[in-house]
Amino acid sequence: MSDLDLNTLLGAEDDEGQSRRRARGGRGNRRRRRRRNRGGFIAPLLAFVVLAGIIGGGGYYGYLWLSDALVPDDYTGQGTGEVVIQIQDGQSASEVAQELERQGVVASARAFTNAIGNANKSGSLQPGTYKMRKKMSAAAAVDALTPSNKLLVRVPLKEGLRLSDTLAKLAEETGKPVKEFQAAVKEAGDLDLPPYARGKLEGYAFPATYEFQPTATPKQMLAQMVKRFNQTAERIDLEGGAKALGRKPHEIMVIASIIQAEAGRAEDMPKIARVIYNRLGQNPPMKLSMDSTVMYALGKYRTYATHAELETNSPYNTYKHLGLPPGPISNPGDHAIEAALNPAKGSWLFFVATDPKSSVTKFATTEAERQALLAECTANGGCGG
Repeated sequence: MSDLDLNTLLGAEDDEGQSRRRARGGRGNRRRRRRRNRGGFIAPLLAFVVLAGIIGGGGYYGYLWLSDALVPDDYTGQGTGEVVIQIQDGQSASEVAQELERQGVVASARAFTNAIGNANKSGSLQPGTYKMRKKMSAAAAVDALTPSNKLLVRVPLKEGLRLSDTLAKLAEETGKPVKEFQAAVKEAGDLDLPPYARGKLEGYAFPATYEFQPTATPKQMLAQMVKRFNQTAERIDLEGGAKALGRKPHEIMVIASIIQAEAGRAEDMPKIARVIYNRLGQNPPMKLSMDSTVMYALGKYRTYATHAELETNSPYNTYKHLGLPPGPISNPGDHAIEAALNPAKGSWLFFVATDPKSSVTKFATTEAERQALLAECTANGGCGG
């Protein structure tokens, strides 16, 4: 065999061997890839086995961890003792839950948020002060945070009270010193009074029955009363009605306060309003001559002033000074304000409470008619006897 033939044969063998080795190498690569893939599967499988060991094989501790995560601590029953909880305006259910847990009302905040969520009341929590118990079940705590369970101080303030009497009544009902209310009045600029009140609270502490939070300050209480006045003024369009009458809103409030002080019955208020407007519109001007304004100046409470009292030197003495007094003499209710805005039609210039026992008021146009009514009043034990 020639050298050429031998080299050709060896070359063919080499090529064949290389082909076989490449084929074997390909299968080896596939085996290595399969081994690598099996290694990638083992790692998460091992992690699962370890976790199962913690929860299952770990036994008691694994169970505690899982149960605490899924079922939060909770008390049973209605609880014992007493604790006062205050919900602030804008607080979320989770914030309330944390406060309840801190105060020992519920066992855990999570139990409360679960309970209030299940009751679909998460968005119905109202600001206020509530009386609750310690160690209540979360469901019982949710039921206790209802408006009917609020702790409130109820204060009825009748129409026509002077500001001094209003402050005394507030102090009596709330247990707070009257000096604190008087101090709040001096800071009337913080009470959101309307501009026409001229910074004075008299006449604008609206009479109504109020419910205050036990933690409310005197300033907050008075501000709530002013807010109620502003709502009433807007509802009856005080400013628009005053303009239609050619008066300022402050003048309407002065007139309303006199009506409130002079009237014995709501049905007489529009007629008393007409008497006031008729006197103010007389030419030459006629004095209002209202005993109620004199009594206010003197800090007294009577229907009729004595001759000596009529001589008092005060801008509130409408027997001496023309026109309206400088400010309201009481805190009128909505009936008196509406009467001041809607006086009855008539030519009356006088009115007399002819029977103090029944609060009957009669009206007159002439001086002679007035004298007859005064005689009737005296016969019934009124008009100073």
